[in-house]
Amino acid sequence: MLKKTNAWDYSDQARYYEYRPNYAGRAIDELCAYVHARKAPAYSTLDVGAGTGNLTITLLDRGLQCVAIEPNKAMRDIGIERTNGMSVRWTKGTGEHTGAKPNSAHWFVMGSSFNTTDRRETLKEAHRVLKKGGYFTCMWNHRDVNNDTEQNKIQKIIQTVVPNYNPGVRREGQADVILESKLFNDVYFTEHPQKVSRTMDQYINAWRSVKNTYWDLNTSKGRTTLASIENKIIKTFGANFIFHMVYVTRAWTARVEK
Repeated sequence: MLKKTNAWDYSDQARYYEYRPNYAGRAIDELCAYVHARKAPAYSTLDVGAGTGNLTITLLDRGLQCVAIEPNKAMRDIGIERTNGMSVRWTKGTGEHTGAKPNSAHWFVMGSSFNTTDRRETLKEAHRVLKKGGYFTCMWNHRDVNNDTEQNKIQKIIQTVVPNYNPGVRREGQADVILESKLFNDVYFTEHPQKVSRTMDQYINAWRSVKNTYWDLNTSKGRTTLASIENKIIKTFGANFIFHMVYVTRAWTARVEK
């Protein structure tokens, strides 16, 4: 997940990625069916911006063979360790420059990484590497801040610390930018909620995996801001609280135009 040298450097966040809730299994199953993903060596899936392998592992568990593309060494090293012995090859690359050969992939999938790239350039790259009839997918796992009481309280805590907080592109619809490229058609959207339970420590550690313009473990100010949010969450719910929260996996998929 890297756009510029420092802007999306997740080296300090990498060790906390295991605490992030993974994507809803029903969403992954639906997407695999939609793109006709097959358990065959001839079917090539690129997980672009693979991070530490959260999405990669869900795809491998469904019998797919993957190339996991991730620019950050710290993230990549964890992913390589987690997927040791599985049908995956890890490489260094970005959404804009994957290093994959032209017309080599059936599915170009991005989990929580499309927003960290120049989206238009990434779509050009996806078009370059996808085979005729291939698919592009971008997805995120969103906190249900509107319908989940616990998430709503936490959202209000964040806004007291960061009044101008805006989640940015990751919360926006992606159909327009995909269709505007004129490289893809038939955008298919799906979303699936899932219930996730986390201890307070697990939940706080998940927040430490976040990097944005408001807080960042790389900076003193960022660490102070995040600590303030964490302390308010603990004070509100209690150190031994067990969260039972709703996350929603949202995904946009389009067929390449060739």
